[in-house]
Amino acid sequence: DTSSQENAGSPSSSTIRQIDPARRRDLVNARMRKLTLTAATGGFLFGYDTGVISGAMLPLKRSFDLVPKQEEVVVTATVVAAFASSLVGGQINRAFGRKSSAIFAAVVFTLGSIALASAWSYGSLVVGRVIVGIGIGVASMTTPVYIAEVAPPETRGKLVTVNALLVCVGQFGAGMVDGVFGQLLPDSGWRFMLGLAAVPSVLMTLGFLGLPESPRWLVMKGRARQALQVLKEVRTSDQEANDELFEIIDAAKLFDQNQHMEEEEAGWPSWCCGSGKKSNDSREFSFVKRVGAMLAHAPTRRALGLGCGIMCLQQFSGINTVMYYAASIYQMIGFTEIVSIWLSGYTALGQVIGLIFSICFVEKAGRRTLVLGSLVFVTISLFGLGLSFYLARVTSDPVVLSHDMCASQPATIWSGVTQYCYDCVQIDGCGFCGGRCVTGNADGPFIVSSCYHGDADYIYNGCENRFGWMSVVFMVSYLLSFGVGMGGLPWTITSEIYPLHHRALAVSISTATNWLGNMIVSATFLTISSPAFLSSYGAFWLYTCVALYGIVWLYFSLPETRGLSLEEIEELFRRPDDDESDHAMDVFTWEQKQTLARHEAIETASVGSAAMPIHDSESVAGKSHHDEYDSLGDPLAPLLHCS
Repeated sequence: DTSSQENAGSPSSSTIRQIDPARRRDLVNARMRKLTLTAATGGFLFGYDTGVISGAMLPLKRSFDLVPKQEEVVVTATVVAAFASSLVGGQINRAFGRKSSAIFAAVVFTLGSIALASAWSYGSLVVGRVIVGIGIGVASMTTPVYIAEVAPPETRGKLVTVNALLVCVGQFGAGMVDGVFGQLLPDSGWRFMLGLAAVPSVLMTLGFLGLPESPRWLVMKGRARQALQVLKEVRTSDQEANDELFEIIDAAKLFDQNQHMEEEEAGWPSWCCGSGKKSNDSREFSFVKRVGAMLAHAPTRRALGLGCGIMCLQQFSGINTVMYYAASIYQMIGFTEIVSIWLSGYTALGQVIGLIFSICFVEKAGRRTLVLGSLVFVTISLFGLGLSFYLARVTSDPVVLSHDMCASQPATIWSGVTQYCYDCVQIDGCGFCGGRCVTGNADGPFIVSSCYHGDADYIYNGCENRFGWMSVVFMVSYLLSFGVGMGGLPWTITSEIYPLHHRALAVSISTATNWLGNMIVSATFLTISSPAFLSSYGAFWLYTCVALYGIVWLYFSLPETRGLSLEEIEELFRRPDDDESDHAMDVFTWEQKQTLARHEAIETASVGSAAMPIHDSESVAGKSHHDEYDSLGDPLAPLLHCS
């Protein structure tokens, strides 16, 4: 019995029903805490990988002699792999379930961490990053959906946000690991930084073996009795579990994709839907067909636009430039390597604090308020961060004389003429001393007499920065503000706004959009922040404009979903002028459309009895509800029957 195996070691649903309500509530709360923390380990893995590469990149750059473009490839390899795997992650979730998908992701991540710890070349390093990315891509879309589908409506936002909190805890933990091994083992510590990620991924694998499958996925696969058993273990009363089961069944009743699709298959070309022969494969929607059905359904199309848009906004407001390149950013400011590594770790704590605030107030203030408020302060912080870089440039020591190649550099938004110490040290092979920008290296100027005074301080990597404190303050402010709303709530929102029959695919697409944005930002930050393009302050002001646009767009587009069931949220995206028949009905056979009409007639006639709870002894109302389907020869009865 699958369900009994899934719940081994915990009180059975019959045992739970025999205890008093207060004790049952305590057991359910404890079970939900265990379930949420285990699932949210996927978020920790996501965060650890994001945070660890920031500090590991500096010793990696020395070990493998990486140039800036190779640094971007090392960072982006994981993001590209996560983007690709998140696209197929919906298919994996739909076919094998949320639980099996999470276990698959954890195992792949473990293998990738081992590969990274043993990397011997630039190529092997990239391969390890790709393997890790595959695991992260599947986990990042699976764990929020799993938590959302199991959690009660009144705590769903808080529990899904725990997943985002673990992302930030992973980033902070990675920063501390980077700092420790960067100081103890400056040359080889990166192997421990990258390899230690295998520990939480193994724990996640073992933890998921003891968790149940998502009840909504079980219903979608026609296993409603198992779904009811799961619901009874995570709800405080049998009636609550029964009512929710019927709500789920009602949402999924016409989307049994394993039966009676042969007639509809014949109307689609073979390249996207198969030959139309009667087989298990042909009974499944093809990916192309399901995307078409989803886009044809107006409420889902609107929800998908919001979901993909908010994921893009999360990335293009610059969060992963700060997380991936935090240590590099601090080096740009003028801090030493080891100080930059420690600072990147400690500033990540700002986002953790923001997420804790979000968890405490998401069910009180609501998603909409926290997201909009977060974006306002994110915009201010990004502007301030850019301003700190600008002030660092224009207040550095002026250059009165430049030698040859140090006199200018390619530029887009400024003249490119070397005017300040800040401009001078950004030119490869140039250093500053005594008011002059001269050729040299880290050891000193090539011609000692090129400085005004022989004892003048020679600066090669960074100038004195009077506004370094300002950069740190706005960096922490940015991460704190981001954590309050934009850090976790986009994942919460996208896990709850899609209807059940399109949820796996829609979450897969919105997650892939997030990774696509992540890929673009992480692959371009070092380039666009260089003097040849926008410069460091120009890059942050670009992200400021994106965040400002996001405030205006979400003010008009984002509904409040606090306290609503997943099925009620679907109704928020309907409009009065929507065609009730909707183009999405085109994917059903004539027989299935007739089933819908019969079902609506049955519900209208027996609305009173259908609202009554179903007990194990099978009440008359419950038996009547199912017998009416059987008497009609309903082709979707296997989905509705508690088999």
